[in-house]
Amino acid sequence: MTFEFAPPVAFSMPASSTSADSPNHLTRLLEPAEWAEAGIPLLRSPREVVGGLHARHRPTPGTAVVAVLDHEERLVASASFTRRATATDGWEFRNALLAHLRRVIPHDLRRRTPVRTAALLYCREGDERWTEEDGAWMWGLRDACTLHGLRCGAYITLTRGGWQVLGEGRGGRRPHAASEPSPLGGTARSTGSMPVRTGGGAPPALRRAAAR
Repeated sequence: MTFEFAPPVAFSMPASSTSADSPNHLTRLLEPAEWAEAGIPLLRSPREVVGGLHARHRPTPGTAVVAVLDHEERLVASASFTRRATATDGWEFRNALLAHLRRVIPHDLRRRTPVRTAALLYCREGDERWTEEDGAWMWGLRDACTLHGLRCGAYITLTRGGWQVLGEGRGGRRPHAASEPSPLGGTARSTGSMPVRTGGGAPPALRRAAAR
């Protein structure tokens, strides 16, 4: 079994998805209250998770990083990709997230209860306040997790002002969208040559790769 840490891949949305006339276009997003009521598990160490993903993938505005964590909050697999379209549609975001999850880790659909959690870090312009784009990513993450047999985890925004776990009220000033990543000990930092982990074990814990 091979778990991968995929480099950024640009994706684009078909023109048909940009139509504001779609009857479901505005329903494929989650409001903050809906997200808070969804029972999303809290991250024990959000700063360390954010710091580790930032160091591995070096996201810039428009980059999404989807990460799969085990029950001890260790990173199992991750992938980053760049959004190139202007449409805000949770269905398209779901498809992109699901495609990258399938690239880096087998599904857990045969399990009666999810044992792994997927979290999403999205680097964007603007401030920490919720936007419809955030709502679409939340919808997409929740649906992608269901289709891949994962527990839906945190949605985190990374802006020039810092990072914010939406729905939890937790955040920090570093890392931010323009900051340099902290080094990962023993791990390649280039997004073009992300490390590959083989076998059943997990890569080094993100808790030991926190940004300070």
